Amino acid sequence: FISPKKIYQKRSCMSQKKKIALGIEGSANKIGVGIMDSEGNILSNPRKTFITPPGTGFMPKETADHHRDNVLEILQKALDEAKLKISDIDVICYTKGPGMGPPLSVGALVARTLSVMHKKPLVGVNHCIAHIEMGRVCTNIDHPTVLYVSGGNTQVIAYSNRRYRIFGETIDMAVGNLLDRFARILNISNDPAPGYNIE
Repeated sequence: FISPKKIYQKRSCMSQKKKIALGIEGSANKIGVGIMDSEGNILSNPRKTFITPPGTGFMPKETADHHRDNVLEILQKALDEAKLKISDIDVICYTKGPGMGPPLSVGALVARTLSVMHKKPLVGVNHCIAHIEMGRVCTNIDHPTVLYVSGGNTQVIAYSNRRYRIFGETIDMAVGNLLDRFARILNISNDPAPGYNIE
């Protein structure tokens, strides 16, 4: 894996124009569209979360239906907040995985459609790596070691020599999944998120 930041830096040297990326994320119960430039400036980042009643989780089909119902509105909101048109976008990105299949397919379909309709390059992004890359952009750290904790993954990951390496991970249950299950047993609200309400 080559860091998007490095790709942007290399391309920026060739052409002084800032590159603008639009990314669609829908790997779980949140659908979002982010727009950022090649200098790491976030131009917009609207999102909407599928909230289920306390004591329940979110199922793949219902989550995908939620994403399908909201993604175009969120896409337009992202462009409006960034004060851009789709023609201003240089590359379309989408979460390729890991995540829940049906919700992921919604973001992938919209991204592919935009790419074909507007003749923009398409980049599939690893969800876990994207979280780490956001941290690298915000902190300017080149070679982080990360404890990555999410709904489906708990891993110790290090970045070195343009590659991510997993040094350890849970093999039974991810910490985020554990918190979600605990919240369901105790009927803790899913709004805005079970882990947040547990804290």
